[in-house]
Amino acid sequence: MYEKNYLCCTTQFKKMKKNLTIIFLLQFGLSFAQINSHPSKGYKISYLKSSNGKQLDNQNPILVFTNETETLVTSEAINANKTSFPYEQTLINHLKNAYLQLGQMDKTKSVTTLDSVSLAKQNFEITNDTKKVLGYQCRKAKTIINSNTIELWYTNELKVKGAPTVLGQNLGLVLEMVRNGNFVITASKIEKQKSFSPAQMVENAIHGKQVDQLTYRDLLWKSRFTTLAVFENETINFSDASKSNDSILRFANGTIILKKIKFPEIKNGSQIFVDVLEQSNGDAYDRTGSVFVIPTDQKISFLDGLKNGAKTLPIYENGNGKKYQGVVRTENYAPLLELMRFFTPFGIKQYNHIQLKDKTWHEVVPYRQDISELQSQLSGKELWVGTFIGNYDKGGHKISMNITIHNEENQSLKNTFALPLFNTTNVMEMAEQEYSTMFNHEKGLEVTFVLDKDVKNARLRYITTGHGGWENGDEYLQKKNTLLLDHKEVYAFIPWRQDCGSYRLFNPASGNFPNGLSSSDYSRSNWCPGMVTTPTLIDLGDLKAGKHTLQIKIPQGATEGTSFSAWNVSGVLIGN
Repeated sequence: MYEKNYLCCTTQFKKMKKNLTIIFLLQFGLSFAQINSHPSKGYKISYLKSSNGKQLDNQNPILVFTNETETLVTSEAINANKTSFPYEQTLINHLKNAYLQLGQMDKTKSVTTLDSVSLAKQNFEITNDTKKVLGYQCRKAKTIINSNTIELWYTNELKVKGAPTVLGQNLGLVLEMVRNGNFVITASKIEKQKSFSPAQMVENAIHGKQVDQLTYRDLLWKSRFTTLAVFENETINFSDASKSNDSILRFANGTIILKKIKFPEIKNGSQIFVDVLEQSNGDAYDRTGSVFVIPTDQKISFLDGLKNGAKTLPIYENGNGKKYQGVVRTENYAPLLELMRFFTPFGIKQYNHIQLKDKTWHEVVPYRQDISELQSQLSGKELWVGTFIGNYDKGGHKISMNITIHNEENQSLKNTFALPLFNTTNVMEMAEQEYSTMFNHEKGLEVTFVLDKDVKNARLRYITTGHGGWENGDEYLQKKNTLLLDHKEVYAFIPWRQDCGSYRLFNPASGNFPNGLSSSDYSRSNWCPGMVTTPTLIDLGDLKAGKHTLQIKIPQGATEGTSFSAWNVSGVLIGN
């Protein structure tokens, strides 16, 4: 009885699947008889790519299967079920002048979109130029796509239509495509096929969710990389009401938020990006922001300071009489690993009601930064990822943040070693962590570290910004940063940004002065309101195993009344 019911259900399922295929193919403009009852004879064409006269290595040949009514654009790897996900195929219906794009995200998920307009809109200049490709007489057609000159060599001798891309499907059978005279897709082989239907070859993919073209492109694009969602529309403010929950921890009255993130194993050479979106939720001022992870490879971590107070962190002293908590690496402590330093603009979104002639304020400020050089500190680890925005406003700021991982298997890993050495940004500012004023002393900042192994091609990933927001403060003064390795100067430069005016439309609440400038226009010590401060990569050469000392000196300006200058610097040693 069970077997009988099973067979009955299986038969019903097959009928239902077949009916769905019929309905979909009818929507695509082909009758069921044309597709399934009377397949046509046709051809399989293989195409290879070349650039500047040289055939590309290790390529996956494009395959085109075509008959009198249909064309399928696919690849050799897809056809052999040996490709990685995601992949895309295109099915063209020449009778209805339409095509179906088929995106396979993984083994079980596919998505499709139908275009019944674009093919008819393609325009070409048909020239008198002719040549033979694989023995077939071809004629040249020309067009321009996105400023690229495309030449298509097509033949009508085989009585079928097709091309290695959507472009030129109505011309005839395109055997060669040339872009800007240097990139060429050429047919390498043409094979006759017995009766077949390209649509039947992709029958399973046809059952994917059908969406509009924009959604299709977005889904296919996002499937090509891994997205780690960290924060979504979270508030960073200053309020006793800011409390932690099951997923997000809040510290320093809400000015720090943390979330534990599990990073996958990241392949060598992959690209890693941090994306942050920020809006004012009440605060009108430009503020220091930092995205960081908390290293946990030592006995003491910054998380201990967040939970138990800044005074429980290791102390750095340089002789100026102050104690700086948790800023340098010690034998049993690793400082914060800074991924991104960013600066909020003056009141974006919240203060967009402030009107100026010919100014249309942006609604959100985006920050995006490549952090690929920190791969070894992230891959396969579960880490607390945090964001800090220094402010004393109850409304504060709203942020969203993702980390994306983009596989680049053909790229060699640029560095396999990363060691956080120092970070003076007082992210616990609102929990009594000392400001980074240590550069008012000749010693500046000094950190001693021990390498267990030699490090080749060592570099320091160095982020520096000067602060002191009055006329004589270091925010507005050019100050040389000098770096010494093992007591020898290795690098010196003046960190300075002169492009702050480029971000004016992010800054609706920026003050306007009698000289015609806005506060957000002024050049600053390596930062602007509404931008990211990118790291400076400093070559240190090959470092031997053992003890080393790194020192940073900056001629920090003197205190005036209650106003003082400070320098937020972070450094990570990277190499192989």
